[in-house]
Amino acid sequence: MDTYEFIADDLSQTAELASQLASLFRPGTVVALDGDLGAGKTAFSQAVARALGVGGVVVSPTFTIIKEYEGTELPFYHMDVYRLSMEEADELGLDEYFYGDGVTLVEWASLIDDLLPAERLSIYIEYMSEHARRFRLVPVGEPYIHWCSRLKENGLLR
Repeated sequence: MDTYEFIADDLSQTAELASQLASLFRPGTVVALDGDLGAGKTAFSQAVARALGVGGVVVSPTFTIIKEYEGTELPFYHMDVYRLSMEEADELGLDEYFYGDGVTLVEWASLIDDLLPAERLSIYIEYMSEHARRFRLVPVGEPYIHWCSRLKENGLLR
């Protein structure tokens, strides 16, 4: 599996990555997001939501687990599975979201790795400094491999 990298020196560059990715998303897209506390998972999720045309405030669904938003482009399903056991997550019927008509972004995705679709875009965010973050993208399956390859050719990813 190829790994791609993006360095964001500030939130505007995080938003640029989110926007470029969101322009490629289609129904059934799954983004598995991981990183330490404070790495920027929610900030990235908010940038994806804005890029999909979600209006209003997007907050981490830490206690509600799943939030559904209507975007102008696609529905956006934002999940935070940090507080779930594998059994609890399995009972939620997440497949309806993963294989649905929108984009599903899962914060703390590695906690439910066995429940995630085999094909997905995994992103790990690493804290570098107060404003800078390193994004490591691992695409698994089409179209994710194609998207990352294309963004690398365009100079966004390395």
